[in-house]
Amino acid sequence: MNIFEILRSFFTKMLQILLNKKEITNALSVYVKCSTGTTLSVELDPNWDIKNVKEIIAPQLGFSSADEVKIIFAGKELGDAITLNECDFGQKTILHAVKSRRIPIKCPDNPSLTEEEGESEEIYRPLSESLLEGETEIPAVTSDSEDTEHRKVLQKAQFFVYCSQCSKLCTGKLRVRCATCRGGAFTVHRDPECWDDVLKPHKVRGHCESQEIPCVASISEKDPPFAEFFFKCAEHPSQGEEDYSVALNLVKVNSMEVPCLACTETSSPILVFPCEAGHVTCLDCFRDFCQSRLSERQFISTENLGYTLSCPVGCTNSFIEETHHFRLLPKNLYDRYQRFATEEFVLQQGGVLCPQPGCGMGLLVEKDCRRVQCQSGCGYVFCRQCLQGYHLGECIPDSSAKMSENLQQFSVDPNRAADAKWDEASRTTIKISTKPCPKCRTATERDGGCMHMVCTRAGCGFEWCWVCQIAWSTECMGAHWFG
Repeated sequence: MNIFEILRSFFTKMLQILLNKKEITNALSVYVKCSTGTTLSVELDPNWDIKNVKEIIAPQLGFSSADEVKIIFAGKELGDAITLNECDFGQKTILHAVKSRRIPIKCPDNPSLTEEEGESEEIYRPLSESLLEGETEIPAVTSDSEDTEHRKVLQKAQFFVYCSQCSKLCTGKLRVRCATCRGGAFTVHRDPECWDDVLKPHKVRGHCESQEIPCVASISEKDPPFAEFFFKCAEHPSQGEEDYSVALNLVKVNSMEVPCLACTETSSPILVFPCEAGHVTCLDCFRDFCQSRLSERQFISTENLGYTLSCPVGCTNSFIEETHHFRLLPKNLYDRYQRFATEEFVLQQGGVLCPQPGCGMGLLVEKDCRRVQCQSGCGYVFCRQCLQGYHLGECIPDSSAKMSENLQQFSVDPNRAADAKWDEASRTTIKISTKPCPKCRTATERDGGCMHMVCTRAGCGFEWCWVCQIAWSTECMGAHWFG
């Protein structure tokens, strides 16, 4: 091959790269977002390096050369020699391209080190690999003998999230943006070292290049802005910058092979309660634990954390702070959890729940109000004190409720007890289809006609309104005599 053919081959390859005509195998589709507002959609080969990417996007973004382009992803500036396989990319990943400004920026954690100098010496490591947790023993065979020694090695954290799109527990990816402008062209001054750095605000600072004028945490002091960490699901293509998932920080890989405190089996992943001892349970036993507490309504409603549970061993300061962990429950149990949580909130606020079977609407009423109507629900009118149909005079204890209270003194299976109630279905039907006479409490059924009711019980004869459940008046006659 002569020099002419070598030059022609070289220029042909360069044109293929610049025009994005290079043959691509196993294409990776990504978006490149520029600080000017331009967004490109490009197909990349995972075996390419960042230099190739810069050469492709530079002319399309109006840069004179690839050296003017800086590519930022997940809090890190990507060096030219880094291949795409080394990065934590996925389909539809968003990269941020800004104009390279080689201005020394002092890092607060090491004032003597500028950002540019730090980048040249630091080995690239994706943000998702920055957290370390747990230890595991791996065998190490010495060269002099066949004796095997075990050494402890820290394992990088694997993130678990609840993804609303996948509707299940998924592996997650850690991402970061500027807490001031929420822009993604943000580089961190240091990697997060623990979960507190990720979950709590104002822990890690960085440098934002999402806008022409760099962001600051406060205008008066001009400190660098703080980082805001968030998570994405790793099991489906990114749906854009607003595609978030909730981190389940108590769910971990069981790298230390700790047995479950309930079934004593060793499995992975596991849930580690936030107590000092860090008690471990497998996910199946965690679901069983939640189900048993739901059946007994033993969840605890707290002012700051909501409706939650603590460690089953009884450890102090062990409440589950992120209630999305209860998304691990099946849908029917999670729906019950949400309903119970709402009911507890209403009751704590001084409200009352509609006692009509099949309703249970939460109602916030005045403290001294006795007559309550389920306005946004079934329309049932009841007495706040005894939760029976509204009536005149003193409340009379419900005999069925008293019987149910006495039955609780015996140890019975709640599920079997629910199937063993002979008259429960009849009582429920009567309660739904009738209303009590406000004077004598006789169950009355309306079978068509107007709303003017006359109690047929001997000695009563009370005239009352079916809608208001009070004495019949001219107001009832004018407002809803016939419905």
